[in-house]
Amino acid sequence: MTRFLKSREAMLTGAILALLALIASRFPGFIAPGNLARVFTDTSPLLILALGQTVVILTRCIDLSVAANLALSGMVCAMLNAAWPGLPVPVILAVAVTLGAIMGMANGILVWKLQIPPIVVTLGTMTIYRGIIFLISDGAWVNAHEMSAAFTGFPRASLLGLPVLAWMGILATAGVALMIARTPLGRAFYAVGGNPHAAVYTGLSVGRTQFWAFTLSGALAGLTGYLWVARYAVAYVDIAAGFELEVVAACVIGGISIAGGAGTILGTLLGALFLGIVKNALPVVDVSPFWQMAISGSAIIVAVTLNTRSARTKGRIILRSAEHRAPEGAAA
Repeated sequence: MTRFLKSREAMLTGAILALLALIASRFPGFIAPGNLARVFTDTSPLLILALGQTVVILTRCIDLSVAANLALSGMVCAMLNAAWPGLPVPVILAVAVTLGAIMGMANGILVWKLQIPPIVVTLGTMTIYRGIIFLISDGAWVNAHEMSAAFTGFPRASLLGLPVLAWMGILATAGVALMIARTPLGRAFYAVGGNPHAAVYTGLSVGRTQFWAFTLSGALAGLTGYLWVARYAVAYVDIAAGFELEVVAACVIGGISIAGGAGTILGTLLGALFLGIVKNALPVVDVSPFWQMAISGSAIIVAVTLNTRSARTKGRIILRSAEHRAPEGAAA
């Protein structure tokens, strides 16, 4: 219990509660159960993408193409629905996840086989995916009147008092947490990110592990693409433009180390919730939502600074201990 109270997750939980208390002091209705459920629903796309980004960052990589993956998957799903309105939703979901996973695999293969830095690969594929959206749609939008009721109704359907979109966020969190904690692949993510050289000596393939991390991230981005387009009932080239910044911010704020090998799924969940609350609270307190980008960027800098200072502190302790032992060795 004491260990948890000193953790980043406990600090972030306290920050979220303090933020809610501050907002409630001016607008009590914000913390009503129904409104908090809506906030979580709004945050679910960010949460699902952040879960995929988490496993990528754990392996010392980064995926800047998640928002473009989301946009391309969403556009394909919208165009399929417009062309064949009777296509069942489970089929569209399968197409979205499969297409997203293929795009993730493309990132993973380039990083694994060609050993191109992940940031370069995903910056390139981000642009490629956005370009493909324009090519297949000719720059045109797919609007609500072109989408079937089943297509747009699925993420909004209520189940046990929560929309399906919120349940998707919950199920994705539980699934990734279970995979991280209970499967060899989940443990490999931490091993490869923590010490790639040692991981090789234990029989792990660093490149293959990173490939599967990108694949999982892509599959979750594809799923989010359908959910996003169906919920907002519109698909266009610039869907979720810049959203990758918020995804990275959610991970870093939640304590996922950019250096790899450290962080928890609970931290990612809390990081996404923190940003979701800020995003929904800004209009309530009469602040422009465009400030959210500045807040996200500032939060990344603060979180990385805290991680760096923590690492430096540990390093100084080790060096100080060595200095104390040196005179004794010299005297001997």
